[in-house]
Amino acid sequence: MIPVTKPFLPAEKEFRAYVKSIWERQWLTNNGPLVNTLELKLKQYLGVSHMLFVTNGTIALQLAIKALKLSGEIITTPFSFVATTSAVVWQGCEPVFVDIDPGTLNIDPTKIEAAITPRTSAILATHVFGNPCDITAIQAIADKHNLRVIYDAAHCFGTFYKNRSVFEYGDISVTSFHSTKLYHTIEGGAVFTQDPELLKTMALMRNFGYSGVDTFSEEGINAKNSEFHAAMGLCNLRHVDEILKKRRYLYEQYLLRLENLDVQFQKLENEQDYNYAYFPIVFQTEALMHQSKAKLELAQIYCRRYFYPSLSSLPYVKKQPMPVCDSIASRVVCLPLYHTLSLSDLDLICRLLLRAQNFDSNFKPKHFGTLVTDKIESEINVTAVNVNGSV
Repeated sequence: MIPVTKPFLPAEKEFRAYVKSIWERQWLTNNGPLVNTLELKLKQYLGVSHMLFVTNGTIALQLAIKALKLSGEIITTPFSFVATTSAVVWQGCEPVFVDIDPGTLNIDPTKIEAAITPRTSAILATHVFGNPCDITAIQAIADKHNLRVIYDAAHCFGTFYKNRSVFEYGDISVTSFHSTKLYHTIEGGAVFTQDPELLKTMALMRNFGYSGVDTFSEEGINAKNSEFHAAMGLCNLRHVDEILKKRRYLYEQYLLRLENLDVQFQKLENEQDYNYAYFPIVFQTEALMHQSKAKLELAQIYCRRYFYPSLSSLPYVKKQPMPVCDSIASRVVCLPLYHTLSLSDLDLICRLLLRAQNFDSNFKPKHFGTLVTDKIESEINVTAVNVNGSV
């Protein structure tokens, strides 16, 4: 089986060394020494001013909205993970969607101003699949209308924009360190800001609002993370350069082998600074997407309809027509991409996609998720692939 992703795991002995130290200290959570060490090392590695290690990326979004005291409407994207919208609603604000750019898949800045009303308090934009938004244009709009900016940078570890970490932009940026991410702490996330006062506020909020042993100065929540999660983060940080290098190689091999596949690839604005976190492809039609996805699944290869459905279709938000996003969401999938994906497996994925396009126009699967058929099994035994698309 080839899953859409696999978590990177360091050598077990590396993690055990940290676990042994945790056992000796018996300090499991509440801003322990490994959490502090991880925050310091991440700031050094990323070149960022201020950050806090928190429970997960969703809590990070909630902290950001709360710390900025946002209310009313927040302009956001309909093409993101559900947590982007849920965090807005959870904090008592109203998401106002703006359609996406069909190339970058990010929020279209040329459509933002038309969505601004007297109730608008902020722009919450997602760097989709780690591809930076048009940060310059978004900040200019925010400055003009006195709006705050939050970036959902959940996919962005290792991505840079104009020679700075993408986490350095906006009033607050947030990220996820979930195990599906290229850098992870099993579960986890972070908030970033260049404003030390905002950082202080979020630090208090992260720990129930405690400002002393028996005093509280903020309305807080439990957004802390544990020493065990920090230990995994410290282990994985040692390997992140290797992970980034391997993912770039695999991404480029996909591009080379799928040159003649009739799909759209995401337009990368700053390719030299991209982290190659995902490999999305957009088919010409939804039917072709289903046909190709089913072909892969018969060979026990699993891609993901990411992101689907459009967030503007959620049952707890105001319905808004988003023609570009709705179209993209119905046709996009992310192909398998992870550190241990072999070139032979990548070859197989590409070969099956090209076969579905070139030879199986009438392919109509009757069963999904079944075991490998004899026909597909014979294809798996073929390891050669012609880069130009012939089999």
